[in-house]
Amino acid sequence: MDLPFQQISTQYQVRRMTEEDLPALLALARGNPTYYAHIHDQPSLENLREDLSKLPPRTAPEDKYFLGYFQEGRLAAALDLITAYPAPDMAFIGWFILRKDLQGRGTGTALITELLSFLKAQGFLSVRLGRVKSNPESRAFWLKNEFLPTGLEYDGGGYTVSVMQRTL
Repeated sequence: MDLPFQQISTQYQVRRMTEEDLPALLALARGNPTYYAHIHDQPSLENLREDLSKLPPRTAPEDKYFLGYFQEGRLAAALDLITAYPAPDMAFIGWFILRKDLQGRGTGTALITELLSFLKAQGFLSVRLGRVKSNPESRAFWLKNEFLPTGLEYDGGGYTVSVMQRTL
C-alpha cells in the first residue's frame, strides 16, 4: 500500500524523515528527556538513524513511514508508522514524539485525531502501539486518545512495553 501520508494533517506539512533531518530529530528527542529516562538511554544520531529504518518482524521497508510534522520549516513532531502490522487491517505507531513547547496544549491529541481519521479513511480497522509501561505520562496520553491496554506486554530490553490498541 502506498499511503498518501502528505494528507495526514491539515495544520502541518507531513513528509518522510531523511538522514538530513537527523539534527532536527535529535533536538526534538533531547527536548523530551522523560521518555529516554524510562528506557534508560539517551538520544543520539546513531540510534535515531537506526530508528529511521528499523522494522518489526514480518514487515517490509515499504510498510514503514517515519514522518515529520513541519510548520514553517520547523519540526514539531515525529511519527513512526508501520502499515499492515501486526495484521493487514491494522496500523502500528512505533514512535510519536511532540516538541516540548507544544505539549499540554492539545496539539498531540489533535495530531493523533487527524492520524486516526486518515487511517480509517485508508481502510484500517484498528491502530496498535507499544508504550513504555513505567511512563505514566504516556499512559495518560494514550488513554485520553481512547487507546486501551490489550494485556500484552513484552521486554523492550531493560524496560517493559505495554501494548495498547484503538478500534477505528
